Amino acid sequence: MKTSLLLLLLCAGSSAFAQRANQEPYMTKTLPGNIKEAFVNTSGGSITVRGTTAGDTRVDVFVNGNNGQPLDNAEAKSRLEKDYTLIVDVQDGEVHATAKSKNNRGWNWNNNNISVSFRLYVPVRTATNLETSGGSITMDNLTGTQQFGTSGGSLHLDHLTGNIKGETSGGSITVANSKENINLQTSGGSIHADNCNGIIRLETSGGSLTLNHLSGNIKAGTSGGSIHGDGINGELITSTSGGSITLDNLSASLDASTSAGSLHANFKQVGKYVKLDVSAGHIDLTLPAKQGLDLDLSGNRVTGESLPGFSGEHDRDRIRGKVNGGGATVKADAGSGHVNVSFTN
Repeated sequence: MKTSLLLLLLCAGSSAFAQRANQEPYMTKTLPGNIKEAFVNTSGGSITVRGTTAGDTRVDVFVNGNNGQPLDNAEAKSRLEKDYTLIVDVQDGEVHATAKSKNNRGWNWNNNNISVSFRLYVPVRTATNLETSGGSITMDNLTGTQQFGTSGGSLHLDHLTGNIKGETSGGSITVANSKENINLQTSGGSIHADNCNGIIRLETSGGSLTLNHLSGNIKAGTSGGSIHGDGINGELITSTSGGSITLDNLSASLDASTSAGSLHANFKQVGKYVKLDVSAGHIDLTLPAKQGLDLDLSGNRVTGESLPGFSGEHDRDRIRGKVNGGGATVKADAGSGHVNVSFTN
């Protein structure tokens, strides 16, 4: 209960930790040199890192009160000098931007606290290591190894390439136009992934999954939400313990399961296999009419009309046999629910 309350407070207050639109920086520092990596750490604010091909590396620093309101420079300077250690520098091609509380207790709820946010403009080929205990993280147009985490904010990621690993304990995740190796986790929010490819791992303990136009080797799971997907290519392994699954325009191998909802899967092309498992709902399955497939469908009731070139067993609770001469295995088990299979050109 205490953990849930803490996450709720962090999420509710996360907008206060980010710099406001058009807010003037407390400080801007230009850092010349060949920058290859950025290390950013703050105990209460947000972090933004953008890749750019023009100009030197730049770091903007924003200081807000605990109510989210910007502080004037004199007040910000006074509070920083009293309670925080602020470092913005470059060493051997590494940018370091940190704001650390001098009392070693990190961010806490009191009237004198402030949040320090960073916005960095760095070369596109810059690796990052980012950490904040209270704010959101935004990254775009970067290539390299990206490692980042926040205890209470959301993650916003766009046009990242490389080894991408991030997590949040209390916020949502949005990732788009990114590729290679993507590994993202949240304990309390939803995940929305769009137009990404490569090895993709997405996990949430309490939110929904939205997967659009993904390709590659994809594993995506949620413990408490629904799953929606459209335009998946390659291989998708996905599961939920508490919601329904709806997947359209698939050209992939698929392993999908839900413990509490129904499952809808619409294929343009079946990959090497299909495995569907539903404990308490029904399965609606649409398959390509011209592809050779081996069917093994079971449930309390199984219905299918106009099975193309079918040979095998067709009973009330099972369809097992070949269509169009056979091919990739399609297995669906609805338990006590029903399975409906149809074919489309």
